[in-house]
Amino acid sequence: MSLKALTILGSTGSIGASTLAVVQRHPNRFRVFALTAQHNVEAMLVQCLAYKPRYAVMLNEQAAEQLAGRLKAVDVETEVLAGPAALAQVAAHPDTDYVMAAIVGAAGLLPSLAAARAGKRVLLANKEALVMSGRLFMDAIRESKAELLPIDSEHNAIFQCLPSQGGKQGVERILLTASGGPFRQRPLADLYTVTPEQAIAHPNWSMGQKISVDSATLMNKGLEVIEASWLFASPLEQIEVVVHPQSTVHSMVAYNDGSVLAQLGNPDMRTPIAYALAWPERIESGVAPLDLFAIARLDFEKPDLARFPCLELAYEAHARGGFATIALNAANEVAVQAFLERRIGFMDIPRLIRDVMKLADAGTPVQLEDMIIQDQVSRSASSSWIKNNTAL
Repeated sequence: MSLKALTILGSTGSIGASTLAVVQRHPNRFRVFALTAQHNVEAMLVQCLAYKPRYAVMLNEQAAEQLAGRLKAVDVETEVLAGPAALAQVAAHPDTDYVMAAIVGAAGLLPSLAAARAGKRVLLANKEALVMSGRLFMDAIRESKAELLPIDSEHNAIFQCLPSQGGKQGVERILLTASGGPFRQRPLADLYTVTPEQAIAHPNWSMGQKISVDSATLMNKGLEVIEASWLFASPLEQIEVVVHPQSTVHSMVAYNDGSVLAQLGNPDMRTPIAYALAWPERIESGVAPLDLFAIARLDFEKPDLARFPCLELAYEAHARGGFATIALNAANEVAVQAFLERRIGFMDIPRLIRDVMKLADAGTPVQLEDMIIQDQVSRSASSSWIKNNTAL
């Protein structure tokens, strides 16, 4: 078996670290070709010393200079590159086989798209790539004959539950599970005063700050609805969100004969990562076996849209088209960062998104340049909203 060369976009984040933990268990199957990060020099240095990739890319040029100096001092031959173009370069490099697309937010779109166009096996953990450019991205996958494996635990679960021969024979519904986050049972009036520390304290998963806030607002699930629609060529009415606080059932597929297939497991991202790395085989991931007796019960409930307006906004945006979903994503990224910096309140997040979405045209852009322009315009409008703290 030949070693598969792996590029990890966003290697110092939680998904990147989990990917390296799986790779470390299988040195005879995988080797690290390139690692990328934004500006965390210390974490990247540790990873380069451990895995000795051919390339290390830092988005921040000053961080790249620091890393290069540190690696030279310890005589590590990893070549350090800098900037967005270098991300796309290592993602599409002819010597890499698999690309873990784990950069959070819109910043991950261009290198993920570069990997798709280059015909790689794309392990997609960056849901924003499909939220922003679903049609363009899926066309690139088809035209280049790339392999697209979803890493989000929910989409990975759906992938596992769909017919093994491909297609969607007999599929009636896709059931996306959501934990409900830390505020599922908190009085609605109290949500206006929650703090960033409370919002990032997810009850089940260990994640970065941005995705943890998205989980608290259920925007994460809204983005996943849009992602599922593109990944599995499913209309919105076929995709249903189910709140499942135990995070044990990762998602389900309902069939026309009455069967419902579910994928269960402990809430640990190493499971879907290992599945996507080895597909169609299965390899050991390091995740503890699921103890159903310890869990004892599985609860399911409908999402409360008054508590989670971001979920409804995501459905609305996808129904309107790609301009609206780009605005949704851009406004959400700006709003979440402002909330983490205590410049707006938790319940201002959906207010800001709704107002910025109103400014987006109907329909879907077909050119990447138009997508980038819509993203920039929506970010600017979001910043103006925060500055004025009034409806646009």
